[in-house]
Amino acid sequence: MNRLETFGLIAAQAERGELTFPTSVNAALRLQLALDNPDCHIEDAIKLVLGEPQLAARTVALANSAAFNRNGEATVTNVRAAVMRIGYRNLQMLVASLVVRQFGSRIVDPQLRSKAEQLWEHTGHVAALAQVFARRVTFVDPDTAWFAAIVHEVGGFYLLSRADEFPGLLDADPENWAQLCEEVVSREVMKKLSIPDTVMDAIQNLRCGLMEMPPSTLLDTLLLANKFAPVQSPLSPVAPPPVLHADSALDFVLDQATLDSILQEAAEQFQLLNTALLV
Repeated sequence: MNRLETFGLIAAQAERGELTFPTSVNAALRLQLALDNPDCHIEDAIKLVLGEPQLAARTVALANSAAFNRNGEATVTNVRAAVMRIGYRNLQMLVASLVVRQFGSRIVDPQLRSKAEQLWEHTGHVAALAQVFARRVTFVDPDTAWFAAIVHEVGGFYLLSRADEFPGLLDADPENWAQLCEEVVSREVMKKLSIPDTVMDAIQNLRCGLMEMPPSTLLDTLLLANKFAPVQSPLSPVAPPPVLHADSALDFVLDQATLDSILQEAAEQFQLLNTALLV
């Protein structure tokens, strides 16, 4: 089977809902669906977290990170206290992070694993930047921006998780079939993950979307975060050119001092959350 046929097969499977997820992803998906239920009680959430050892460990680690323990409070040593400290919304985002991360859990090929690690690092930087740009520039909900950034490369993660089955699947692709397949797969995986429509729309418009001036939407936020991310996606066909801020229309709404401050804050946030979320 050549690559064109392989892309067609994977895209067709995705459109039929025949998505192959690792067992760990399926478990996290069940937890995510439960947490999305407005009637889910805090005690039920704690039981669900306890049922997933990796999530339980990360929840406690996040609660003890500098991001959530800025005042030197006592170290959290159990899931109940951790969930109470970080809150429901952050727990939901942690689960989303775990879902995306687990797509690379079964990759065997060293080169593919390296690509998955780079894609995850790119995702983490975009998430940190999106949250800061949302709060300081576009004024969309920062938590929504963070969530959208965490899942914006989910199609790429899924393709990487399948690439062991099809050697050479993600090699250089001058005919752009990889991008087409990724768009189809991304749409179907996001449906499977029950990603809200507003988030899906922003992600699907990333490849060809144009930034409004002044930036004010979730799509604008993701475009900004991707534009300034220090680590690029390994699946991008061509690395974007260096950002020359002085020549950009962004000068009208974002001066260099503000941009430098945003980049510094996002870098610090990425480091704060790295151990708990991004490793």
